[in-house]
Amino acid sequence: MAMNSAMIAEFQQESDNTRKMLERVPVEKFSWKPHDKSYDLVTLARHIAEMAGWAGFTVNANELDFATMNYSPPAINTLKDLLDLFEHNRKACIESLQNATDEILMQPWTLRNGSHVIFTLPKVVVLRSMVFNHIIHHRGQLSVYLRLLDVPVPGMYGPSADEA
Repeated sequence: MAMNSAMIAEFQQESDNTRKMLERVPVEKFSWKPHDKSYDLVTLARHIAEMAGWAGFTVNANELDFATMNYSPPAINTLKDLLDLFEHNRKACIESLQNATDEILMQPWTLRNGSHVIFTLPKVVVLRSMVFNHIIHHRGQLSVYLRLLDVPVPGMYGPSADEA
């Protein structure tokens, strides 16, 4: 099996779990945050929805430079906005991975801020750590936000305490 096929299968399973979590985000609590140093709910949810899109610039480029990127977060005003953003990026991730050969996935990819190189790793490692694992990390944070807001948390790898 080619690496991209295995990554697509993993991503599809995890993205189904991610969608279940995003579907529970209460619009009326978008501005809520558990601590002054924390993201508010909508920022965290938008970040999760956007991250799948990172697969494309990982596969199709050789670096990301924070010093030259022009980022403007998309407006999220409704749950539909959030889920549409996620679905767009989920589709884009799978399309990028479908076109990624093992040779491409083993090419180096660099994250930098101007002349400061943060890291250089094979693209496959960047996809697993900065995209897949990063989404799972923030999805875990989102589950805590939902719990603190008394929103039933969906199960990810079996039933949750709310589904048992």
